[in-house]
Amino acid sequence: MSFPLLTVRIARESDIVTARQRAHHIAELVGFDSQDQVRIATAVSEIVRNAFRYAGGGRVSFTIEGRSAPQLFSVAVSDEGPGMTNLSEVLTGRYHSDTGMGLGIVGSRRLMDRFHIETAPGRGTTVSMGKLLPSSRPPLAPEQAVQLASALAAAAPRSALDEVQQQNHELLRILDELRRRQDDLQRLNSELEETNRGVVALYAELDEKADHLRRADEMKSRFLSNMSHEFRTPLNSMLALTRLILDRADGPLTSEQEVQVGLVRRAAQDLSELVNDLLDLAKVEAGKTIVHPTEFAIGELFGTLRGMLRPLLVSDGVALVFEEPDGVPLVHSDEAKVSQILRNFISNALKYTERGEVRVSCRYDSADEMVTLSVADTGVGIAAEDQSRIFMEFTQLDNPMQRRVRGTGLGLPLSRRLAELLGGHLDVTSTQGVGSVFSTTIPVRYVEAVPTGAASVSYSSEEGKVPVLVVEDDPGAQLVYDRFLRDSTFQPLVARSLREARLWLKQVTPAAIILDLMFQGEDAWKFLAEMKSHDQTAAIPVVVISTVDDQRKGLALGADDYALKPVDRDWLLRRLHELTAKPVAPPVLIIDDDAGARYVLRRHLAAESFSVIEAHDGAEGLALAAEARPALIFLDLVMPGMSGLDVLRALRSQASSQATPVIVATSKSLPAGDREVLDALGAAVMQKDLLAGEGAATLFRQALSRVGLLTS
Repeated sequence: MSFPLLTVRIARESDIVTARQRAHHIAELVGFDSQDQVRIATAVSEIVRNAFRYAGGGRVSFTIEGRSAPQLFSVAVSDEGPGMTNLSEVLTGRYHSDTGMGLGIVGSRRLMDRFHIETAPGRGTTVSMGKLLPSSRPPLAPEQAVQLASALAAAAPRSALDEVQQQNHELLRILDELRRRQDDLQRLNSELEETNRGVVALYAELDEKADHLRRADEMKSRFLSNMSHEFRTPLNSMLALTRLILDRADGPLTSEQEVQVGLVRRAAQDLSELVNDLLDLAKVEAGKTIVHPTEFAIGELFGTLRGMLRPLLVSDGVALVFEEPDGVPLVHSDEAKVSQILRNFISNALKYTERGEVRVSCRYDSADEMVTLSVADTGVGIAAEDQSRIFMEFTQLDNPMQRRVRGTGLGLPLSRRLAELLGGHLDVTSTQGVGSVFSTTIPVRYVEAVPTGAASVSYSSEEGKVPVLVVEDDPGAQLVYDRFLRDSTFQPLVARSLREARLWLKQVTPAAIILDLMFQGEDAWKFLAEMKSHDQTAAIPVVVISTVDDQRKGLALGADDYALKPVDRDWLLRRLHELTAKPVAPPVLIIDDDAGARYVLRRHLAAESFSVIEAHDGAEGLALAAEARPALIFLDLVMPGMSGLDVLRALRSQASSQATPVIVATSKSLPAGDREVLDALGAAVMQKDLLAGEGAATLFRQALSRVGLLTS
């Protein structure tokens, strides 16, 4: 949405002062602070002065862009003058003139968030500038914009003397503010010096306590790990020996002995389960659990669990049902850890269900690229007030049935830690006396977690793929873009914050950027303006894809396209291809009757990535030159029929090839008269024999540089 505020015509020198006044006044009314008001007024007056000086006048328009905060204050200065022929030199600060043109443009560019120039010889110049309003300021409503525009149209501009006085007041106010800030800074430095020793002492104490806690945590993890390993050896021996005794390896047992040995074996199994859970929990807490993602089918996982857990059914009144996971894609995650979570769910459900069923199912959410694995039972259920306690380590609920089948109290806490490790979470819904549903939701594709505050990124180029920077903090959206770009020619580089995006941009120049605008605690609008204001990144296409419906503001800040979520895959790939397509350079034409000479030239041109077309005589060469409009022509002088000199004269007589660079490649020394003719016809000369000698590649590049086909 765009709100036009005011347009000022520039016809006289006094209009420069008027434009500055209007810019300052509007900036004040829309909510900029005093310093930004001065910045905007200064930038506008500089560009308007250029329009008057070099084009004899023009117009300046003031507009508010966008419907959401922060809105964009946009200024467009246009003229119908001769245009600018040296824009790149001006913008990079390399151009200086006696009149000062270039300095004002560079300075104005630094004062604004958005700065763009459109110019062409004989077609005038339009300078578009913009500055984002403070984010805290409520967006300007349409009716407010109308009232503001009416008030501005009715207001009379001040005189030039009043404007000079106003500028003096502004300078005095800025100087006074700078003096106050300097005093505040000195006072702050004094306070910091006084408190510095206390802070240093506090940090030393905190470091000492943190070190104690770290050592205690390491000792706990080491104790659990060591004790678990120490317990495993005698437990395994007990299980093996009781198995031998129950198998009657050394003779028969009485019925009473069989009961006693069975009790010993079950106690050893319970203790072994406790030890295994303790060891797994200690590994997770110590950060030593490694995720090994592989692709697996949920249906095959269900088949394995069905055979593994069926022996746990101790009652004919309970059915273990696995639903067929229709429409669920292959999952790229740690199959062993997913299986461990489900085993805990199913074994608990079987323990606490006397009759009915235990049902295992899977649901796929294509929008978020997540799968939810659920285990529902018709067991004893869990009271609402106890549902948070079951995830506490060693917690056992007080229930008659649970007292008969007491577990370790570690299965559910461990399952929750494993789910979080895989990028998911656990949920439980339960009604006492009715049953429970335990479920875990994990991403279809495991994405390795990045530590908070990670300060580095690493780029590894994939062969044949073009890097695209995806600036998105939502894991679900990251998975969607990964799926969209996976089988395309694009390689996604994911930035989970604007800080991470800046780190990527220091390492690689992406072919395009996909940018979300909803970042918690970060200003993505400012980032977009920053991208399009810097020379190093201004040419990178930016596609904004967000839930924020403010296309006009995004395009005004320089976005190359704007779409609302959810975005269509075909549209995204098409736009990326369009925005990253490189223009096809015209070919290089070789006109020579010698096939060997054409081959040598073709090899040198291929090494510089030029496309080549060939002609074996002058007539064919002229026809190809008219049809293909080559970027450069290599021409032999001595050919049967039409000589090279005749071809060159014909080329210069045709409008399509008058300015085409020509390099005459000859195998003999030329007399002075021929050289004068070639110089008059604008042709360079290169000896063929030099292309076969040492340093030929360097000489060839130098020849191409002389005719402007290479920059170095």
